[in-house]
Amino acid sequence: MRDARLARRLSLATLVWLGAESFLGLAAGFAAHSVALIGWGWASLVEALASVIVIWRFTGGRLHSPTAEHRARKAVAISFWVLAPYLVLHVAYDLQAGQRSAPTVLGIVVTTISLVSMPLLGLAKRRLGARLGSVATTGEGTQNLLCALVAGGVLAGLTATSLGWWWLDPAVALVLAAVAVREGRNAWRGHSCRH
Repeated sequence: MRDARLARRLSLATLVWLGAESFLGLAAGFAAHSVALIGWGWASLVEALASVIVIWRFTGGRLHSPTAEHRARKAVAISFWVLAPYLVLHVAYDLQAGQRSAPTVLGIVVTTISLVSMPLLGLAKRRLGARLGSVATTGEGTQNLLCALVAGGVLAGLTATSLGWWWLDPAVALVLAAVAVREGRNAWRGHSCRH
């Protein structure tokens, strides 16, 4: 099936980019003490897990399996939920420890690239998921769109940090946690995420 092959290829391309994005985002986030950038880097790993799930879903005998779609959909939901507690705990720790983020050129470059590229991948996967009747593929596309939105928020937070608005960085991280919980719930219930 041509659409299934396309779903695998898009997920594989996303997986490669997300590996680089995660590594660079985490490196820049830890260097700048930016919880939003660190959270975004971890979110990229969670998003990569969704890509692996979709590749699994559309490989071999699982291609026409409703059971495989059900399992993939549940796994994508769980991948959304993995991120939320980490972000909340990290924000709490940073606030308690008095950590403040600093501007980072690497963080700005990586989030800008994601802000531009992820919507293209996300929209393509959502259309493909609708054609395939795959909530897992649609959910992965939604994660790509969320990645772009969060990249925009992190970018705004990094910019605001240079203006002394340190509080925007943890606020972006907490918004990301709330959105991840909501999208996980939608995927678990089998709802295509509509934004």
